Amino acid sequence: MRLNHRKLLTCHLCRQFRSILAQKHPSASVTGVRSLSDNKKGNGGNSYEDDYIYDEEGNEKIRPGGGKPRDLGKVLKDSISRVLSSKQDIPRTTNVAIVGGGLVGSAAAFFTAHKQKKNEHSIVVIEKDPMYTRASSSLSAGGIRHQFSVPENVQMSMFTTDFLRNIKFFLGELDEAPPDVQFNHHGYLFLAPREKSAKLAELVKMQKYLGAEVELFSAGMLKERFPWLNLDGIEVGSLGLHGEGWFDPHSLLAALKRKNLSLGVQYVDAEVVGFTKKYDKKGVSDRYMLASIISKDADGAMYETTCGQVVNCAGPWAAEVAEMAGVGTEQGLLSIPLPVRPRKRFVYVFHCPNGPGISTPLTVDTTGTYFRREGLGGMYICGASPESEAEEPSIDNMDVDYDFFNEKIWPRLAHRIPAFENIKLKSAWAGFYDYNLWDQNLIIGPHPMIPNFYFANGMSGHGLQQSVCIGNAISEMLLKRKYKSVDLSRFSFERIIEGEKVCEDFIV
Repeated sequence: MRLNHRKLLTCHLCRQFRSILAQKHPSASVTGVRSLSDNKKGNGGNSYEDDYIYDEEGNEKIRPGGGKPRDLGKVLKDSISRVLSSKQDIPRTTNVAIVGGGLVGSAAAFFTAHKQKKNEHSIVVIEKDPMYTRASSSLSAGGIRHQFSVPENVQMSMFTTDFLRNIKFFLGELDEAPPDVQFNHHGYLFLAPREKSAKLAELVKMQKYLGAEVELFSAGMLKERFPWLNLDGIEVGSLGLHGEGWFDPHSLLAALKRKNLSLGVQYVDAEVVGFTKKYDKKGVSDRYMLASIISKDADGAMYETTCGQVVNCAGPWAAEVAEMAGVGTEQGLLSIPLPVRPRKRFVYVFHCPNGPGISTPLTVDTTGTYFRREGLGGMYICGASPESEAEEPSIDNMDVDYDFFNEKIWPRLAHRIPAFENIKLKSAWAGFYDYNLWDQNLIIGPHPMIPNFYFANGMSGHGLQQSVCIGNAISEMLLKRKYKSVDLSRFSFERIIEGEKVCEDFIV
């Protein structure tokens, strides 16, 4: 992609002008925000130098999010220097700060930027892993399905399918090739034994009522359509006919990020290490607002960015960000932590010369083991979740457990698809779920005690297929304070406070 450096420079300088004006005339979202220097003894907070924090040797540690207006000529000179250099510009203030630049965070940034009027909100996405080497979405199997037991999950995935079908309209750019996420519409096939056949039939009815194109197949119909299946112990199966399948998550993320940059969204390569808070001046409430974000770049330099609203899209590490904001570390309702933890999962790639053909759906066995075709030439990928807490793999590294494939997955695959008795394992990788320990479902919306701190966490393996809808829902909350497209009220943090669960039966 060819970059227009003149346009880039102009946009950057415009941001600097807005930053200067914000210092002279702070917007409503940043008024009354205390700087870190307010905590220093004997300091009235009136000196520009006092807005820095120094270490014991007198070296600058944190750069300010506010302070005395600077000389305009010097600002322009420094701005030009930064644009022409590789050093990124971390903003001093923003209306919306999104922590995590994966698919959920980038989708939230896109819909907010796309819907807002006259660029009324500045949007910054802070991502500590800019190459996405550990991002859940990039390391997933890429599946999307409409077959869930919770209606809202069905609706969220259908929303994402519609978005992918119209991706050229949403993410297309002039003079650029249209985005191609390589959507394979071969569906999901869930297999069920006799004791679960009635439940599966009931769920298919609900899914079809919501508009999903799903059909229930008897064992005889399955044998006719998929002769490569061993149907021992199988009574029925549900097959997604349209809108289900798999796609390339990295291509979607790249297209979202490119579009966001064209809409004025700023991506910052840094790690969030803390927040400052703004309490009720009268002291009559335990509620508070997040006033600014403290971030650290790759060189170890610390920055403070004042912010109006913060969205937690940190995936498997969302609980760490929530703790920095005070969730799970304070008193009362703030003593309840965000129940999201990393869970490692493996994806294995194998070759089978005589395996199922090109029209094979992503198939999920009764054991929870799944497989799908990967390209052409007899390549497939597969995986499964552990059967118990005791079998959960360590999250301290990205190592792959090949014994899990040999002892668990391969025997199940060979039983269900006899052709898979003759396969050759080619490669494998590990990735993380942002696993919701409470009920394995999304947590979304503002914290009741921190009104400007929003969750978009805990999808437990559904994040890729729900990411677009979740991003849209976050934009609706940020801009209109209510859900419009899909009502996700049931997934609020309040359900954890109240001890209520929204459980999903179709966990893969």
